[in-house]
Formats: sequence, C-alpha cells, structure tokens
Amino acid sequence: MNNSNTITIMKKFLIALALLASVQVAADAQNTETAKKNLEKAIAVSQNAKKATKVATWLNLANKYLDAYNAPIGAAYVGADQTTLALTMGADKPTATKTVTISGVDYTVQSYKDKDIYLNPYTGLVDAIKVTNPVVDNPLAKAFDAFQKAVEVDKQATKIRDIAQGIKSISEKYFADAQTAYALGDVKAAQAAFEAAYKSAASEPYAQLDTNALYNAAFTAWAVEDNAKAKELFEACASNNYYAEDGEVFVKLADIATKLDPSPAGLEVSKKYLEDGFVKFPGSQGILIGLINYYLSSGENTDKLFELLGVAKKNEPNNASLYYVEGNIHSQLGEQDKAVASYQECSKINPEYEYGYYGEGVVYYNQAVDIQDKAQSELDDEKYNALMQEFEVVLKKCIAPFEKAFELGKDEALKMNVAEYLKNTYYRFREQSADYQSAYEKYDQFLKQ
Repeated sequence: MNNSNTITIMKKFLIALALLASVQVAADAQNTETAKKNLEKAIAVSQNAKKATKVATWLNLANKYLDAYNAPIGAAYVGADQTTLALTMGADKPTATKTVTISGVDYTVQSYKDKDIYLNPYTGLVDAIKVTNPVVDNPLAKAFDAFQKAVEVDKQATKIRDIAQGIKSISEKYFADAQTAYALGDVKAAQAAFEAAYKSAASEPYAQLDTNALYNAAFTAWAVEDNAKAKELFEACASNNYYAEDGEVFVKLADIATKLDPSPAGLEVSKKYLEDGFVKFPGSQGILIGLINYYLSSGENTDKLFELLGVAKKNEPNNASLYYVEGNIHSQLGEQDKAVASYQECSKINPEYEYGYYGEGVVYYNQAVDIQDKAQSELDDEKYNALMQEFEVVLKKCIAPFEKAFELGKDEALKMNVAEYLKNTYYRFREQSADYQSAYEKYDQFLKQ
C-alpha cells in the first residue's frame, strides 16, 4: 500500500471518529433533557385513572426512571482511558478539575454539569463516576415502586419475567452505586445502597438472595457503628446460613453484642455467638481469639474451649487442622508442652499438613527467645552461661519442624515467614559448622528473591 492510500484511509478514519464524536455530543446533550421529558410524560400517564390499571403503564414508568438514572452518566464508564473518555464526551468538557485525596490516593476529579469523574493517578483510567445532578431524586427507588405497582395490576402474571428482570437491574445498579460510594470513602452512603441492593433483589417476583450485598450492607453498618442495623443484617446472614469466610459473621455479631450491651448479660450473648461459630468453624482464628479473650478476661473455666473442640474432633477425627487449633489454644494459655503435643499429633494425622510443623517450630523459637531475654537480665555469670546453653538447646529444636514446614509449604507467605525464622536461627549457629553457615546463606538468599 502506498503512502497516499494510507493517508487517505487515515483521513477517512479520523473523519469517521469526528462524526462519531459529534453524534455522541449531540446525543449526550439531548440525553438528560430527553430522559426528563419522557419521564414527565410517563408520570402523567400513570396518573390517568384508566391507564393506571394497565401493567404496560407501570412498566413504562419504571423504565423511564431507569433511563433517568442512566442519563447523567451518558457515555462515560469505569475503566475508560482518558483518550476514549475525551472522545465519547466530545464537546462536553469539564467545568472544573481538582485533586481529591481518598485513603491516601490523590485522584484527579473532572467535574461536568451532572457528574464528577475520578481518574486513577497511577493508571489514568476512570475509577469512579459520581452523579451530582440527577434527572430526578432517588430514581432507582421510584423505578422499584413502579415495578411493584406493575406486579399489583398484572392480575394474569403476563409480565412477571419482565418485572423480575427490571428488579434485577435495579439491584445491580444499587450495588454499583454502593461500590462507588465505598471507593470514594462515603461508607454511610455505601451501606444504604448495599442494603437497597439486597432488599430489592429479595423482593418478588425476582426473589433472589444476594448474600454479597447482604454481607456488605451488614459490614458497612458495623463500620459506621450503626450497631442495631448491623445486628439485624448479620443475623439475616446467619439465618440464611451465610457466615462469610471463616465464620466472620459470628465474630461481628459477638462484637456488636458487647457494644449494644456491655453488661454481663451482653457478654454472655457475645460468648454464645462465638461458641456457636466455633462449632461450625473450629479453625477460625477470629472466633478462637474471641473465645480465648473471653475466657481469660471473664475468669471462666477454659475447659469449655476444649469441650467445644472435642465435639469437632469427634465429628472429624482425621481433621489435622483441629489439632493445630488445639495447639494454638494451649499456646495462648501458656501451656507450651501441651501445645507441642497437639502440634505433633496434627503432623502425625496428616504428615503433609505444614501448619502442625510450623506451630511446633514457633513454640520452640519463642521459648528460646524467652530464655535469652531471661539470660540478658541475669547478673550471675554461672547462671547466665547455664541459661545460654539452655537457649541454644531449645532454639535448635525449632530447626527440624521449621525445615519440614518449609519443605511442605504451599502458601508463599508461610514459606517466607518460616524462612525468616530459619535464617535467624542458623545465623546464631553459623560459626559452629559449615552446614549451619550454608543453611543461613540458603534462607538469606531465598528472602532476597
């Protein structure tokens, strides 16, 4: 292809882009006003007594509210680069540009007549779009009401599928709004939108449980310390058998119980949540720590912890992680010999489970550090030397289990942690033999990768 043909094609391409931009500008300029006029017409039709009995009237009204919701956003979209954004916005230029810091990130914010567009400072892409001048207040809530009215007049259920799809769309838009609000640091607005997403999805005729929206609504309510609302929503999670990762719902309910009622009665309710959670999620560190803290602070018999764990072990006798949890409990209670026994039983049940070896290694390492600290404060030379000999004996005990944990480790973070322990341990003994020196260099190099 010669240069003249290339130039001709490029000119045609650029002209096409220019035409596209001009069409887009015209469309965007009319979008908001058109949506407003169409909505006003639909509202007027719905107020006509005869037409208000028709399902089509309410479906049309609901969809016009959805159009009103979409209109200010126009052709902008999250993830757009600045070149694409400029092209799609055309002659609609920002009225102002400023920098806004959110969670330590300096966003460039382009303000238009009806929206603010947040540009990521690292990628330059659109991270969020916030409507500042809506066509109508609360368009999603009003669209939802119109769909509900459609259900009411649709006596023969001829449009149930259309209504359900409309409600699904509303729920999805609420969820997107919640994500935007959360990203922009408005947690309270995010909470309201997450809850609206959950409740709209759960309504007939769509009637779907959106556990993601429900949990996020509960979590954001907890984050803004609306404890009564958070309790209601977390209990809804539990009643629908949704407990989040590692039973986090129980941890949050226990925390809320003591905030709502710090009296002994409230503490008892908190304990009950944690105990119920422990039965379902015996490996949850959050639940375990909550229970240990409760029993230690309340002075109650910690045997209850082992009773709960015993039930779990009875149900799953070959679950090595339960013995790892048992070791953690003993360790937290200062029962280090029992902790080692539990970790070793864990490794015996499942020799490929790295955490049993890891737990055992940590116990010995921490014991050695405690002995060393004691030696540092000892003024008697003879006692000091005896403690340092004991320190070296105990510290060497951590090597074998840590080496096994490193060998089996599938989790990169765990391997890095174990390598740090081994590096420090071998450093202490590096002058005693070439093998110790070599091992020190091995883990030092691994950590530098």
